[in-house]
Amino acid sequence: MQQRGMIAGGGVCFVVGALAFVGVFSYLAANFGYPQVLDGTAGEVLPRLRAGGETMRAVWAVYAFLPLLLVPGAVAAFLAFAASRGRMTLALVFASIGSLAMCLGLMRWPSVHWALAGAYASGDGATRAAIAAVFDGLNLYLGNYIGEFLGELCLAVFFFFAGLSQAAEPRKTRWLGWAGAVFGVMFAVGAFRNLTPAVAPLASVNNYLLPLWMIVLGVSLILRKNDA
Repeated sequence: MQQRGMIAGGGVCFVVGALAFVGVFSYLAANFGYPQVLDGTAGEVLPRLRAGGETMRAVWAVYAFLPLLLVPGAVAAFLAFAASRGRMTLALVFASIGSLAMCLGLMRWPSVHWALAGAYASGDGATRAAIAAVFDGLNLYLGNYIGEFLGELCLAVFFFFAGLSQAAEPRKTRWLGWAGAVFGVMFAVGAFRNLTPAVAPLASVNNYLLPLWMIVLGVSLILRKNDA
């Protein structure tokens, strides 16, 4: 009974995380020009961040912690697909690393970038040039490499392994597993968008597929509690 509850609870975390992601993404898209704003300069982005006030900062803070919901979801998948223990152990490890990487990448916005925005507003030309260099460096390291590339690649590995494990089960829902494995491959390819613009269209599609698949996987785990 306890294990069934953990599986269902992890499924709920996937669903809640997906819906929260859609809400936060929609707010930032409407009020901050996200995700296109990520390619902007410090002079374009920091004043807009500061103009959003504490509401904007709070939304970014919520966004930064949302990836943590992937961890209990991954634990639920680990318990649910127990027959593939070795593969699911790797999946759980990659999900945990990916969740932490995404958190680190997103946390720069309500913390360091917020402080930079305040300093940029009152700084002179030399100060603003220095702030712009720090801003670009943080975006490249914490944003592109840690949050986007490492985080998304690890999450893709989780979806791929979880999908294979679900597909290996003697159930009518095996097709969900194959769909999850395919999505994992697509998500991994999209993670290379910072290296080649050729995969940028796929990465844009993945922004919509990610919450959708999290909901599908979460619901499948919730319903599974009856026969776990």
